Amino acid sequence: MRILVIDGMGGGLGKSIIESIKTPLQDCEIFAVGTNALATAAMLKAGASRGATGENAILYNCKQADFIIGAIGIILADAMLGEISPSISQAVSSSTAHKILIPVQGCPVTIVGGSDKPLAQMIAEIPDTVRRLCK
Repeated sequence: MRILVIDGMGGGLGKSIIESIKTPLQDCEIFAVGTNALATAAMLKAGASRGATGENAILYNCKQADFIIGAIGIILADAMLGEISPSISQAVSSSTAHKILIPVQGCPVTIVGGSDKPLAQMIAEIPDTVRRLCK
């Protein structure tokens, strides 16, 4: 199974996601793709199997992934201070991969019915969510 983790800016969220999933989902390949080199480096340091940087890397890997994990902003054009291009948001949204999106502060989106759990708790739930969806 191929898991694609997408992040931008400093890569802190992607790093936390990878740290959360690398041990419980050892049989999965974790690909880290950052919108910039700093984000990719942080995710590789966290234990991603492979990494790449930039818009084209995201477009390509969205076609290959079974799961895409990241902040909800990865489906919103111009999110993350403009790091998510319209092409990236379209590639993520139209990918056949199952998306696991984390609602984070800073995106101008409110999810009605969403929980107000702490970010760390939402990240900790990702491995069980992946396992449940694989059944």
